[in-house]
Amino acid sequence: MWVIRLVLTVLVVVVLLLLGVLAHFITWLISLFKPEIVPGIRSRYARAAMSIVWFFGGGKETVIGLDNIPRDRAVVFVGNHRSLLDVVLAGKLIPFPVGFIAKIELQKIPLLNLQMRDINCLFLDRKDDRQALKVVLKAIQMVKDGQSMFVFPEGTRSKEEGKILPFHAGTFKIATKAKAPIVPVTIVGMGDVLEDHFPRLKKAPVVIEFGSPIETASMDRNEQKELPDRVRNIIVETYSKNAKLI
Repeated sequence: MWVIRLVLTVLVVVVLLLLGVLAHFITWLISLFKPEIVPGIRSRYARAAMSIVWFFGGGKETVIGLDNIPRDRAVVFVGNHRSLLDVVLAGKLIPFPVGFIAKIELQKIPLLNLQMRDINCLFLDRKDDRQALKVVLKAIQMVKDGQSMFVFPEGTRSKEEGKILPFHAGTFKIATKAKAPIVPVTIVGMGDVLEDHFPRLKKAPVVIEFGSPIETASMDRNEQKELPDRVRNIIVETYSKNAKLI
């Protein structure tokens, strides 16, 4: 049974990526006349596509704290990272355009890279400090310009459910330099959907919580230095609390 579900999910992803190419060119034509509406259209398509992928391949989610997300300004979402499906779940729930900072290897995947660029994702090479700095600087400017971003500061997916890796401090500069609020995002149980028995897909229970926003505009240097550990501690504590719901 899981094989059928996996095949269906893969087919759905392929179809959505192909339709995404069509959406890209349609919105490109629209941009010649009304460029201001294009980001919203592309974001809605991406959220719809993620919702469909999650329906076929995701788990049974419990969502907490959507009301915590500020709607009046750009936000930097900071989440723990366990699964390939983290982006799908978070992306379908955030109710406005958001770009993700992703590993540079995803830039090489045909069709997917086009869709990711359409929603203002950035590709970061953690092995190249100069390239990584350029990406962070670009993300800072994008947030200043009103584009919300989502980062996974662990830098890679955790191999063990419940183990939150150390957070890289550099990505937090996106929020502090842009004076944008940080919303901690804690995802629990995602390993049991896919990674713990890859490639089998399982309708396992998942909990995602959007925490209260942390204002960064008035932080002094010491507060900024402590920010990565502060956010990580919030996510660790929230993970422990919500693991009891599964």
